[in-house]
Amino acid sequence: MRSFPLFLQKDSMQCGVACLQMVGKFYGQEPSLDVLSKECFATKEGVSLLGINETANKIGLHTICAKVDEDALLKAPLPCILHWNQNHFVVLYKVKKGKKFYIADPGKGLIKYGLDEFKSHWISTRSHGEDKGIAMFLEPTPAFYSHKEEGEDERQDNPRSFRFLFGYVRKYKRYFGQIVLGMVVGSLLQLVLPFLTQSIVDVGIKNQDIGFIWLILLGQLMLTFSRTAIDFIRRWLLLHISIRVNISLVSDFFIKLLKLPMSFFDTKLMGDLMQRMNDHSRVNNFLTNQSLSITFAMLTFLVFSVVLFFYNKLVFAIFLFGSFLYGAWISLFLRRRKVLDYELFEQQAINNNKTYEFITSMQEIKLQDCEQRRRWEWEDTQADLFGVQMKSLKLQQTQEAGSILINEVKNIVITVVSAAAVIHGEMTLGMMLAVQYIIGQLNSPVEQLMNFFYSLQDVKISLERINEIHRVDDENGKEGLKASLADKDQGIDIERIMFKYDPHALNKTLDDVTIHIPKGKVTAIVGASGSGKTTLVKLMLGYYPVLEGTINIGGIDINTLNKKWWRRQCGVVMQDGVIFSESIARNIAVDDGDIDKERLLRASEIACIKDYILSLPLKYNTKIGRDGVGLSQGQKQRILIARAVYKNPDYIFLDEATNSLDANNERAIVEDLDRFYKGKTVVIVAHRLSTVRNADQIVVIDHGKVVETGNHETLTAKRGAYYNLVKNQLELGN
Repeated sequence: MRSFPLFLQKDSMQCGVACLQMVGKFYGQEPSLDVLSKECFATKEGVSLLGINETANKIGLHTICAKVDEDALLKAPLPCILHWNQNHFVVLYKVKKGKKFYIADPGKGLIKYGLDEFKSHWISTRSHGEDKGIAMFLEPTPAFYSHKEEGEDERQDNPRSFRFLFGYVRKYKRYFGQIVLGMVVGSLLQLVLPFLTQSIVDVGIKNQDIGFIWLILLGQLMLTFSRTAIDFIRRWLLLHISIRVNISLVSDFFIKLLKLPMSFFDTKLMGDLMQRMNDHSRVNNFLTNQSLSITFAMLTFLVFSVVLFFYNKLVFAIFLFGSFLYGAWISLFLRRRKVLDYELFEQQAINNNKTYEFITSMQEIKLQDCEQRRRWEWEDTQADLFGVQMKSLKLQQTQEAGSILINEVKNIVITVVSAAAVIHGEMTLGMMLAVQYIIGQLNSPVEQLMNFFYSLQDVKISLERINEIHRVDDENGKEGLKASLADKDQGIDIERIMFKYDPHALNKTLDDVTIHIPKGKVTAIVGASGSGKTTLVKLMLGYYPVLEGTINIGGIDINTLNKKWWRRQCGVVMQDGVIFSESIARNIAVDDGDIDKERLLRASEIACIKDYILSLPLKYNTKIGRDGVGLSQGQKQRILIARAVYKNPDYIFLDEATNSLDANNERAIVEDLDRFYKGKTVVIVAHRLSTVRNADQIVVIDHGKVVETGNHETLTAKRGAYYNLVKNQLELGN
């Protein structure tokens, strides 16, 4: 059987996509990862088997998904996709004698398992007395091969490459010119040293002229001081460039993140993004340090190789042969290193997430008395990470042991050949010492070259992960997006929209929803938990595109609106609103402009938080958030309400904005907000229905559908869904 093609996942959410790519390549195609990722949509839990199945059908693969036992799996056509550890997908591409199972794991590479270990990962259920696991069997149809040109065109579209990266250092070409000049001078100074060593032996010692030896040593000392000074300047310039380039790289990465759609951050774990930040350091080091170091090393190699060639051609040939063996040995480890790098990336991302969760949940862990279990879970993650690091260390030590053996044997052979040449009168003793010095100087560049190949591989992997972010379409990537409304008096029209977070899911989050939100009026959206209220608000704010139907804002389709401009017109308080670690004033006035003190005071008064702020020693300059003064949930909500009021927007969206407030504070804030709402379009989502009974319009949603619309009086009189929601809270009776 031919070698099975391996594609590694860029992050923990892409295992299913990578499996499809491997199967496609096996059958003679290579579907684009970008195209597959858009079709096979990932949620916070990753991709579903249904999503993989539908995507496979779209690219022309016939699929059968089933729970099967071991015997059925052995008779099935391969490759097939398996559900692995109940949270991962892998490809089974070969079974040998029913005992050896060959797995292509997008997170770990090509792995061979014994029967028991294989079943421990794959078996997920027991049915009719038999252990079974989930498998997807695939085979190509004629439609599969018609996608070839489309896939190839997608793969050619890669706007970010090594050429792009070197654009970061182009602006420092004057400094690089100085560095290269220093390298050339340093190489020329090094070139003199072997001749000085030879002259000490062949002239000074032979003629017993101690004065000549002191003169030569003085010359060597001056050359050493010169090289040290040049090297110091070179390193200082490199440090200067490195810091600036690294800031530019990471800054551009953050700029890109800020342009991405809201939905992007639902599917990326914090650990994955933090690991990509570390990738930038690797790229920066390659650009500013290793690329120049290898240039200097190759310059040194060229100079001393020429000198060695003229000293002794046989020694030169032995050195080249030994260096070739060294390079061949190093190349044997490249593929395995790449697999381990992806595995280490995934495990470090998991570790980052687990550690962050562990530290930030410490109080809850102690409160719920689950310290030991949570610590064991964290230690399991550490053990997994340690296992990957041990594999990496073992690989590195094996490579280094072979490298040392090859280099030492080469040096011994060169020493023997040189000594024989001295005995036979073909070389002087001084020439032999000069040759030994030259070999020592040549070994370092060869080692640096081999390490450079490793660095090149690492940087290529890092670029692939970074580029995945840069290739994502910007939220406002389309040209001609509107930054104004056609009819400001038209309000918001939601027409027959359908939405679900996972396009492949069977259940719809919102289904056939039609609502008119009039301009300048207050509309309340109520319903049981999980009915789709918050999702509806997020759709109106442009978090996600609807799958069916339209949302028109002032007569303009929201898909054609500039999302940044649209949100600038909105004051928003979400359930999971964030308090930043900065002053109270800046938490309320969060926009990019200077703080308007008059608006700040008015916003804090309306949110009923002014008295609390003035009671603090530093008042509005008090730092709050994770790194500052702790706030109660009610105080946080009032800060968030003040933030929305400070903007003085035309549109206001409040999602459970007062659910943590006591009755007195809630009543005062609701009264203040009712006055503030005049002339504004307001959408309120609430469970505590006392906050919405004065709304001009109340929309009741149940299981993603609009079931009632009206005001408090008319809906109460109908004794329908709204009445059932409010009767306990408002004691309406029967």
